Amino acid sequence: MTDPTAEQADIERVNFLLTLRRRGISDRAVLRAMGDVSRTAYVSADLASSAYVDQALPIDCGQTISQPYVVGYMTEQLGLKPHHRVLEIGTGSGYQAAVLSKLAREVVSIERYNTLADQARRRLNAEGAANVEVIVGDGFDGCPERAPFDRIIVTAAAEEVPPALTAQLADGGVMILPLGPQNGPQHLIKLTKSQTPDGVKLDEEKLIPVRFVPMLRGKAREL
Repeated sequence: MTDPTAEQADIERVNFLLTLRRRGISDRAVLRAMGDVSRTAYVSADLASSAYVDQALPIDCGQTISQPYVVGYMTEQLGLKPHHRVLEIGTGSGYQAAVLSKLAREVVSIERYNTLADQARRRLNAEGAANVEVIVGDGFDGCPERAPFDRIIVTAAAEEVPPALTAQLADGGVMILPLGPQNGPQHLIKLTKSQTPDGVKLDEEKLIPVRFVPMLRGKAREL
């Protein structure tokens, strides 16, 4: 006998991927990764029925899990290869890290809230994402002891590009981050780093408008 719950989950996942395709996500590897990761596993039980809806959802510590389209768009813009090492700033629920883990060799994810870091570790371990390491720290500092990184993704909005992160980006590396004030317009920015005879060059491309929680300095004192 067919399990109606499992059948409904399959339908939701198919519609989820169709929505991503309709909105312009075309990279097959990204779509496959997002289809393989259970979004339900990264939201609270009371929000499970909304897990595949294309919208941001609340998580603990006043943070959010980004809407699927934004996750897919940012991941696609990174242009990930299987040998890449990725730094993620803002672990949150762990969902974005789980998607990255399907596409890259290694993911180092920085989270300022102990509560979120612990939850994300449990979820990622349960889902078999063994190539993700979650570290509690200040996202503005990055993870210099593990640099350089081929790709950096920031999932909270900064008002300016953190210089420590560009320093930790490898030559030829790409960084995606939302830039803009907490209560003003924000856009995703794509930075590509290169070495020139005159020194380091950062090519900047302005992408789509977005709305992210603010990137805050330091580790959280509580939570």
